[in-house]
This record gives sequence, structure tokens and C-alpha cells, in this order.
Amino acid sequence: MDKSGIDSILQQLQATSALASGVKKQSGADEVASVDFSEKLKAAVDQVNNVQQAADKLSMQFVGGESNVDLHEVMISLQKANVSFQSMIQVRNKLVTAYQEIMNMQV
Repeated sequence: MDKSGIDSILQQLQATSALASGVKKQSGADEVASVDFSEKLKAAVDQVNNVQQAADKLSMQFVGGESNVDLHEVMISLQKANVSFQSMIQVRNKLVTAYQEIMNMQV
């Protein structure tokens, strides 16, 4: 998963949270660049999907007996897919928590 994409999403969430709580921004340098949240989220999900598909393809090649695929390569790709998926789950959990906090705010 692209760490800069996740960092950008988290910065946007923090900026939104600060804005919702009434905290003023300190300067223009601290502002987050305007980025479409849905595009960033879709790109992150697509990247996780690509990593998982690559790991599946590699494992199928290994099971098929292709000589150019080593077991350690398969295991590493499966672990990368697992870590990226677990990271995406954590981001989703943070987004759900942020949404719930926003919905519980008193206006």
C-alpha cells in the first residue's frame, strides 16, 4: 500500500476533525493539498487488490510446477498481500471511527 496515500488521507481526516472542532489552522503552509478523497481511497483499494492478485498468480504458478518460481518468493508475496490487506482494514476502521465521531458531534 502506498504510504504517502494513507498519510494524505490521515492528514485530511485530521484537518477535517480540527475544522469540525473549531480549531483554527495556524498558517497556509499547514494546509493539506486539495485531493479527492474517493480517488485516493479507490487507488489504495486497487493497489491492495493488485498485490493480492499478484500473490495469487505467483502461488498458482508455484503449484503448477513452473521452474522459475521459488517457494520463498511465493511466501514473501503472500505476506506482502496479507500486510497490505491488514493495513487497509486498519484504515477502514479509522474511517469508521472518524465517521462515528462526526455523527455524534453536537451542532
